[in-house]
Amino acid sequence: MFRRKLLTLFALTVFLSVAAVAWLVSAVTRRAFDRSENERTAALVTQFRREFNRQGEAVARRVEAIAASEAAKRMATALNRAAADPGPYFELAKTTADDSQLDFLEFVESNGTIISSAQSPAKFGHPDNAFGSLPSEADHGAFLKQEELQDASALGLFAVAATHIGDHPIYVIGGRRLDRSFLAALDMPAGTRALLYQNRGDRFSPEFLVDPSAESKESLRPVEKLEPLVDVVRRSEEETTRLVRWSGNEVEDEVFHAIPLLGAGTGKDRPLLAILLIGNSRRTYVELLRRIGSAALIVGSGGILIAILVSSWAAARVTRPVEQLAHAAREVALGNWNARVDVLGDDELGQLADSFNRMTTELLGQKERLLQAERVAAWRELARRLAHELKNPLFPLQLTVENLIRARQQTPEQFDEVFRESSRTLLAEISNLKGIIERFSEFSRMPQPQFRRVQVNELIMGVIQLFQAQLKAPGHAKINCDVRLDPHLAPVEADADLLHRAILNLVLNAQEAMPRGGVLSLRTRNDDSNVIIEVADTGIGLTPEESARIFTPYYTSKQQGSGLGLAIVQSVVSDHGGRIRVQSEPERGTTFVIELPRDAEHGRRSG
Repeated sequence: MFRRKLLTLFALTVFLSVAAVAWLVSAVTRRAFDRSENERTAALVTQFRREFNRQGEAVARRVEAIAASEAAKRMATALNRAAADPGPYFELAKTTADDSQLDFLEFVESNGTIISSAQSPAKFGHPDNAFGSLPSEADHGAFLKQEELQDASALGLFAVAATHIGDHPIYVIGGRRLDRSFLAALDMPAGTRALLYQNRGDRFSPEFLVDPSAESKESLRPVEKLEPLVDVVRRSEEETTRLVRWSGNEVEDEVFHAIPLLGAGTGKDRPLLAILLIGNSRRTYVELLRRIGSAALIVGSGGILIAILVSSWAAARVTRPVEQLAHAAREVALGNWNARVDVLGDDELGQLADSFNRMTTELLGQKERLLQAERVAAWRELARRLAHELKNPLFPLQLTVENLIRARQQTPEQFDEVFRESSRTLLAEISNLKGIIERFSEFSRMPQPQFRRVQVNELIMGVIQLFQAQLKAPGHAKINCDVRLDPHLAPVEADADLLHRAILNLVLNAQEAMPRGGVLSLRTRNDDSNVIIEVADTGIGLTPEESARIFTPYYTSKQQGSGLGLAIVQSVVSDHGGRIRVQSEPERGTTFVIELPRDAEHGRRSG
C-alpha cells in the first residue's frame, strides 16, 4: 500500500508539474500571439490607411490637374454662354480618364447635370443623384463613394475639383476603384490577409466580398461564416474582433479584425460603404500549442516512467524495513512476543527497528512479570475464595462437636437425642465440604481439548434444542430465541464437547439473567481468520465493575452459584486459542463474544 501511495505521489507530482509548466507556457504563448496579432493588425491598418491616403492624394492631384487643364477651361467657358450645347463634350470624360489613368471621371454642371461620364456614358444630360453632397468635398481630399454602374456598382476612392469660369463652375469628379488590386498592393505579413466587404443591400451576400487571394485555398472557405461579424459592424459601425472557425480543424481558424469604412459626409450622416476585414491565421499558434502538448505528453510520460523507477527504488529501500516492522508488529499482535526485525543501518529506519526490538524485549519482560503477578493474584483469590467456602461449614462442625462434648455430661437419654441431631448436622456439613472440594477438583482437572473439525452452527443448534426443551418445562418465564447463523460459516478445529459445554454455560447464564423473560440471541459470522460466536440476552445486565471481574474464578454476582461457570468458559476458549469478551449495560442486557481461530494450531501459538 505504501509503495502504491509513493508511486501515486511521485506520478501526481510529475503530472502536476508538467501540466503547470505546459499551462504556463500555453498562457505565455497565447498572450504573445495575441500581442503579435494586435501589432500585425495595427500595422496592417496603418498600412491600409497610408495606402488609402497615398492613392487618395494621387487621385486628388489628377482630378485637380484635370480641372485646371485647358480642355476643362474651354468647356467651362463654352458652357457659361447662353444657349450652350454640352453635346460636343460627350466623350471628353472617357478620353481624359484614359489619359489620367482614372477608373471613374465625370464632368458635372453646377446644377448637377452630367456633361460627360467615362464610366456611364448613358448618364449624359441626366442629373447626378449624389451631386448634392459632393461640392462640399471639393478641395478636401479623397473620400469613399459607391459608384452605380450600368450592370453593377463599384467602390471607389474619389476626389472633387471645380473649374471656376464664369458664374457657373464645372465640377470634375474622378476616382479609382478600391478593389482586389488595391488590396493586393498591401504588404501582407505571413499568415495575414485583407478582405473588403462592400456594404450593399440589407443582407450579407458573398458576391460583395472582395478577396485578393482568389486563387488560394482560403478563397474556397465558406465566407458565410463572416456574416455574424459583418452584421455586428453594420449595426454598430465600430471596430470589432472575432474568431472565425472555418471547420472542425483549429489550424484553419482565423481572428478577424473588422474596420468600418465610411463615405463622405459629417458626423452620423456618413454612410457605411465598406468593411475592411483583416484576418490573422492561428495556424502557427495552434501548431505551437500542439507541439507544446506533445512535448508535455512526452516529458510527462518520461517523468512518470522515471517516477515509477524512483518510487520502486525508494520503496525497495524504504518500505522493505517498514514491511518487516509491520510483519513483526502483526506477530506481536498475534501473541508472538519474540518477534524481531533486522537493524540495517543507523538512519531513522534503523533507529526505529532498534527501538522496536527494545520495545518487544521490554514487553516480553513485562508480560512475564504480569503473568507471574496474575498467577499470584489468581492463587490468592482462589485461596481466599476456598478459605471462605471452607470456613462456612467448619463453624457449624465446631459448634456441633462442642454440643456433643457438653451433652456427654448429661443423662444418656439427653445425650442420645443431641447425638442424633448432631450426627445429622455433621453429615450435612461434611457433604457440603465434599461438594466444595469436588467443584474445586473439577475446575483443576479441566481436560485438554481433543481437536477435530467442528461445524459450529450444528453445535449451536444442539445447544438450542437442549435449551428449548428446558424452557418447555412448567414455571419458566417466556424467553424467545433469535438465531442468526451464517450459512457460509467455516468449520473450526475444536473439541466439540468442551465447546458445547462453554456455549451451554453462556446460554444458562443468559436464562438466569432474564427472570421475567426476554430475548436470547445467538449469532455466528466469519471475521478474517476467526469464527465469531455471539450469545446475547436482554436481561438485567452487569455493571462495569462486574464486567471486569466476571471471569475471575469463584466470583459471582448471583446469590446462589459457584462462580466457576464463566471461568470454565474462559478456560475452554483460551485452550482453543481464542478470546472471549463481554459487553453489558445494567438493565439493557449482556453480550458475550467468542472469537475462535479456524486454525487451532495457529491460535494456540498466538495465545
